[in-house]
Amino acid sequence: MIIIEKLTERDIASVMAIELPAEQIKFASTTEEFLASGSETIKLHIIKSDGDVVGFFKLDSAYAEHYDFCPQGAIGLRTFAIDKRCQGKGIGTGAIKALFTYLKTHYTAYRMVYLTVNCKNPSAIACYKKNGFENSEQLYLGGAEGPQHIMSFALK
Repeated sequence: MIIIEKLTERDIASVMAIELPAEQIKFASTTEEFLASGSETIKLHIIKSDGDVVGFFKLDSAYAEHYDFCPQGAIGLRTFAIDKRCQGKGIGTGAIKALFTYLKTHYTAYRMVYLTVNCKNPSAIACYKKNGFENSEQLYLGGAEGPQHIMSFALK
């Protein structure tokens, strides 16, 4: 069973043990960068599969303030990552489905979730599309690693 939870102190060691393939780190971040990136508006979350921490991501409630393509009333999904030892097992798909339920329960003020995904990351693009994210057919050009697709999902 896959569940989503807010990161707590007791989860930090498990997050530090997550490994990402080198080619994916440039699209997400290292675990150290992830753990250092929380703020008033950026909340850190973990993905658990059968009780084990297997991934992490951030929810950014100020996403619309920083990205013109994101409308008010939308939340941003950032740094979505699954441990390399757990990839290819359906955990990413399950995590996105669990995320939608989590957002509808814990972030009820938001009607949409937005993200950008690098054009050079076809497996992530496919995973998001497979789970209902719509590609805007527009590109965000401000990413450090090149152009990114802008994708969204309606929560309500």
